[in-house]
Amino acid sequence: MIGLDISTSGVKLVELADAGKNELRLERFASESLPRGAVVDGNIENIEQVAEAVRRVWKKSGTRATLVALGMPPASVITKKIILPGGLSEEDLEFQVETEASQYIPFALDEVSLDFDVIGQAANSPDDVEVLLAATRKEKVEDRVAVAESAGLRPIVMDIESYAARAAIDRLVAQLPQEGKGQIVALFQIGTQITHISVLLDGQPIYEREQPFGGHQLTQDIVRAYGLSYEDAEAKKKSGDLPEGYERELLEPFLDSAALEVSRAIQFFFTSTPYTRIDQIFLAGGCAIIPGLVDTVAGRTKISTSVVSPFKGMQLAANVREKQLRSEAPAYLVACGLAMRRFDQ
Repeated sequence: MIGLDISTSGVKLVELADAGKNELRLERFASESLPRGAVVDGNIENIEQVAEAVRRVWKKSGTRATLVALGMPPASVITKKIILPGGLSEEDLEFQVETEASQYIPFALDEVSLDFDVIGQAANSPDDVEVLLAATRKEKVEDRVAVAESAGLRPIVMDIESYAARAAIDRLVAQLPQEGKGQIVALFQIGTQITHISVLLDGQPIYEREQPFGGHQLTQDIVRAYGLSYEDAEAKKKSGDLPEGYERELLEPFLDSAALEVSRAIQFFFTSTPYTRIDQIFLAGGCAIIPGLVDTVAGRTKISTSVVSPFKGMQLAANVREKQLRSEAPAYLVACGLAMRRFDQ
C-alpha cells in the first residue's frame, strides 16, 4: 500500500517496505504539483485535475502498488474522546457511538462518514472504556475516493493528515535521547497557506491549532517584485534563481515573519495550557527547507530547532536519489505517515 498526500500545492506519494528487525525501507517517493485552485482549503475543487496529477505521480514513482492510504485535512474532521461502558459487543458499541456522535456533529448522521477506535480503559473508571470518535462530511471523503479511483487506484484507508504526521514523528522522537520520554516536542508543518501546529508529550498531542501562514506569501512577494507568473515565481523560489537583492529585500523579511508566527504560536500554547516549556521544535512541510529558516526560528525562540526528515533511520532502496531526498524530505511527512499504515497490525 502507498501513502498519497493531496495538499493545496501538490500530490506526494511514498511507498515503504518492511526491512526486518523493526526497520523500514523507503522504496519510492515522488511528487507532482497541482494547478492553482484545484485544491482550496483542503477541498478538492477539480477532481479531473487532481486525478491527472495522481496518475502522473504514480507513473513517475514506478510503483506497482494500487492500494492507497489517503488523508483528510484536520479542519474538516471532528474528533472527540468519549467514555462508554466496557464489555459492549461490537454492534452495541457502534450503536452507542452513533448515539453519542449525534450530540457533537452539526450534520445529519446520514451525511457523515463516521469511525471510532477503542483507546483503552478509561482513566478514572475501570468499568468504562475511552473511545476516539472521528467524523467528517461524506462528500469530502467521496471526493478523495473519486480522485484515487479515477487514477486507477483503490483507496483502503482514510486517515487524518495530522494523525499521519504524528505517526511519522513518533519514529523520530524515539530517536531522541531517552527515546524522547518527558520531552515536549512542537511540530510546525508550514504548508502553502496554512501552518499546522502540534505539541506532543510522550506521543500524545497536548495542543493543536492552525494558523493562516505559509510559503504562498513569499511566492506572492516574488510575483509582485519581479513581475513573474505565480508558477514561475514558485519554481524560481525553489531553485534560488532570483535577482540580486532577493535575499535582503524579500527572503529575510519572510523568514522574520515566519519566526514571529512560530514564536506567537508558542506563546499561545503557554497561555492556554498548564505547560511552560518546549524542549524541541521540528519544522516540516515544503517551507521547512527554505534556507535560513531553522536558524531564524532558533534565534527568535531560543529553543533547539531542526528540520524533519521522516525517512531518518530508514534504509533506502537502490533507486532512491539521496540528494533529491535530502532537499525534499520535510514535505513528505504526511505521505510517509500514510504509507506506514501498510504495517498496521
